[in-house]
Amino acid sequence: MGARKRLRAEKIKEAKKQQYFARLRNVPTSPRKMRLVADMIRGMEVNQALDVLKFSSKEASRRVEKLLLSAIANWKEKNEGVRLEDANLYVKEIYVDSARILKRLRPAPQGRAHRIRKRSNHVTLFVDSKVSNEEIQNN
Repeated sequence: MGARKRLRAEKIKEAKKQQYFARLRNVPTSPRKMRLVADMIRGMEVNQALDVLKFSSKEASRRVEKLLLSAIANWKEKNEGVRLEDANLYVKEIYVDSARILKRLRPAPQGRAHRIRKRSNHVTLFVDSKVSNEEIQNN
C-alpha cells in the first residue's frame, strides 16, 4: 500500500472513532416499510425519537427502537462520565439499504407460477451530540 493511501485510510479510521453508530442487518422487512419508520425519526432528539418509536403502530418501529438504544449504548461506552441529558444527543443520520431477496414461487392458474420476492434490509443509524465533548466536560 502506498504512503498516500495508507495516510488516507488512517485518517478515515480516526474519523470513524468519533462517530457513534449501530447497524441492523438482514431484517426480514421490506426496505420501503422500514424507510417510513426511518423518515419519522431522522434529525430528532434521542428521547423524542424513542417516544415516537415506542408509540408507533408499525412493526418495524420496534426494531428501530432497539437499534437506537444500541447506538446510545455505543455512545455511552466511549463517553464515560458524561450524562446523556447534558450531551443533547440526536439522530444524525439513518438510512436503509436493501439486503438479500429470497425468491419464491407461488402457483398460479393454468399451470403458471408467479415469483414472490421476500425482501430484507440493512439499517444504519448514527447519533451525535449537538454540544461538543469539550463543553460537556468543562461544565
